Amino acid sequence: MNSRCRIDRRQLLLAGATTLAGVAISHNKLHAAANDRMKVAFIGVGGRGGGNLKTITATGAVDVVAVCDIDTRFMDHAAEQFPGAQKFQDFRKLYDAVGNKIDAAVISTTEHTHAFATMPALKLGKHVYCEKPLAYNVDETRRVTDAAADAGVVTQMGTQIHATPNYHRVVELIQSGAIGDVSEAHVWVGRAWGLQSKKDAEKNGDRLFVDARPTDAMSPPPHIDWDLWLGPAPERPYHSVYFPGPNWYRWWDFGNGTMSDLGSHWNDLPFWALQLDAPQTVEAFGPEPHPEIAPASMKAVYQYGPRGNRPAVELTWYQGSEKPQRWLDGEIPQWNSGVLFVGSKGMLLSDYNKHVLLPENEFTNFKAPEPFIPDSPGHHQEWVMACQGQGETASPFSYAGPLTEANHLGNVAFRVGKKITWDPKTMTCVDCPEADPFLRRRPRDGWSLQ
Repeated sequence: MNSRCRIDRRQLLLAGATTLAGVAISHNKLHAAANDRMKVAFIGVGGRGGGNLKTITATGAVDVVAVCDIDTRFMDHAAEQFPGAQKFQDFRKLYDAVGNKIDAAVISTTEHTHAFATMPALKLGKHVYCEKPLAYNVDETRRVTDAAADAGVVTQMGTQIHATPNYHRVVELIQSGAIGDVSEAHVWVGRAWGLQSKKDAEKNGDRLFVDARPTDAMSPPPHIDWDLWLGPAPERPYHSVYFPGPNWYRWWDFGNGTMSDLGSHWNDLPFWALQLDAPQTVEAFGPEPHPEIAPASMKAVYQYGPRGNRPAVELTWYQGSEKPQRWLDGEIPQWNSGVLFVGSKGMLLSDYNKHVLLPENEFTNFKAPEPFIPDSPGHHQEWVMACQGQGETASPFSYAGPLTEANHLGNVAFRVGKKITWDPKTMTCVDCPEADPFLRRRPRDGWSLQ
């Protein structure tokens, strides 16, 4: 089944890469009519979840059936805005109570519970919008991706930058051959949250310096259910270094650091433009891996084989203090974060909002191709419209799943401390059994993806 699903995703990705995201959803078990209002459950309604609630309901096409959050402050605030919505702290109880009354679910929980909040909706045949990263590890990601394919529903991962005109134009330039055959891609982000020295933490604006699991005990605030927040993760006492966010994402038990946080946005651009899927090998470099905390600075080198008429490519990820050599040598503009494509005819440098062809003097008279990727009505709007049978989503799970898997593999290589060879059919690192605990984990009792 895994082999079949990978081939299907691969074919879809290559066949449609010049449309919105390279993947089309052609058959859905349910569509709300264009003028119907969708009945939606919102799981996680504080922070990013509050933003998703506001933006999706602003489309005017959604009725809020239920709101759920382990923090009663956010849950109550959301319910005040939508008095007809039922309130829940436990999303498992939400699905038991209203699962058959909703058309869709919006998941904005923490990374380690994404799959567990998403899977019940997919099994019920409901449309899903899930924040990035799609799931906590490679195994959970594949399970969600396969379940979405089986359900045949509309899905979207929350990579909002994917819908912006700048990303569209960059993909068009790369895929139309503006800089020739691309053999290298470099992705760097300036964020340096994670395991670092106290001095570096202060320098990087990281107000929460931490280098070990706390030994002192704290009582959780009365407005949160700590056991529900832990969900499938191993049990540990509450401490403010984990909650509230974004503190949790640097701890391996709950998240995967900067890679899974920002990799979803920044690696998205080369993944889309170069039609990438599963890497052949991944090797990571950085400090000695910490058993509890993700690194602030590291780099990971991915090797991808040929794809159709596209040559093999090496993609390198840099975070924190790590930067590409061309950046260090001053050969390119020293943007704090960016994506650099290196081709046989030149280079292209991009960030979220702008891009430039390099060397600039060699592209003075260059004429960009006519746009062939349609503009998006908005990342949330296109999901709502697709659920109503109008168009497709730009980052469905069939695309976002392989992207998320690749990001996670960068951390797997870092944690095992050696180059890994990835077999996407068996979902194993070849001759590297020590990688298995980082690919999958057994959830805590009471939590299951079955």
